[in-house]
Amino acid sequence: MPGKNNIRKILILLFIAPFFATGNDSAKDFDVKELIFEHLGDGYGWHITSWGDREISIPLPVIVMSKQSGWHVFLSSHLGHGGDEYRGFHIAHEGQYAGKIVEKDATGEEIRPAIDISLTKNAAAAMVSCIVLLLVIMPLANWYKKGTMKPAKGFRGAVEILLTDIQDNIIKTCVGEDYKRYSPYLLTAFFFIFINNLLGLIPLFPGGANVTGNIAVTLFMALCTFITVNVFGTKEYWKEIIWPEVPVWLKVPAPIMPVIEFFGIFTKPFALTIRLFANILAGHAVLLGLFCLIFITASMGAAIHTGMSVAAICFTVFMTCIEILVAYIQAYVFTLLSSLFIGLSRVKHKTHTQ
Repeated sequence: MPGKNNIRKILILLFIAPFFATGNDSAKDFDVKELIFEHLGDGYGWHITSWGDREISIPLPVIVMSKQSGWHVFLSSHLGHGGDEYRGFHIAHEGQYAGKIVEKDATGEEIRPAIDISLTKNAAAAMVSCIVLLLVIMPLANWYKKGTMKPAKGFRGAVEILLTDIQDNIIKTCVGEDYKRYSPYLLTAFFFIFINNLLGLIPLFPGGANVTGNIAVTLFMALCTFITVNVFGTKEYWKEIIWPEVPVWLKVPAPIMPVIEFFGIFTKPFALTIRLFANILAGHAVLLGLFCLIFITASMGAAIHTGMSVAAICFTVFMTCIEILVAYIQAYVFTLLSSLFIGLSRVKHKTHTQ
């Protein structure tokens, strides 16, 4: 989180923004939809800010294999922001490939490269969050390696409290006696989601990316839980799916319950994917929408503009505080559900319901 001085500077900028926006003709052409989708979407460069007509951004490596000319590696700065073409590639601004790198075939039609493994903004932000995760966890890990009996203090103590809470109250309780086997994955998932959620709320580099609001990221994490549940599930777990403890007429001749249980295998990761993705995406969209009120009302007169700007700033600050809480809750819920699903797959005896 930014320090007190940085927070004060951000608030000052927020309060003086309405006065600079008032009377600005460009405010009339302000595209809220474009701003929101630009932030929520991914990109081949990491945009930081604009200085006049100059776009300040960090170029990222583009790695593509053309269907016509083979492999190409270059920086995204060559593609620019105005549809510049480089080595036959450019970023599409409309159509089904909008925002993606495309090339043209022999007929002049835009097509995607055969392979595109470029480092995008969300991928770079995920790497940054992994570095932050190591910086958070390694000091505590080194403290444990020393074997000292003194309790950790300061930042290490705070991390230990959070880690112990997740370990004892979620993982140990939900998974069962062999919880230590799954603790590394579940704790990593919790801190990875929590750190990415917090970084996404910081408007300054290296924050501001919408990593956990990207369905590809949440889907991958849900698939990790899916594989863990079904690969390490016990025989009793699979028996309850194939031949559940229900009246025979629900299994033979029409396998009603086995089919329902089978689809339940896939609804669990689907729920994990959509829950995290939708909550984070909606939170970012609401924050951006509220802040955009400053610029939307710029041409409506000083009185309306000032009043709406102050209201927008107050609601934005309030929603940011709510989103900090949501950042923790969503990491907590993902870990809790993953632990429950893993615990249910570790059953060792039949359970009978009255």
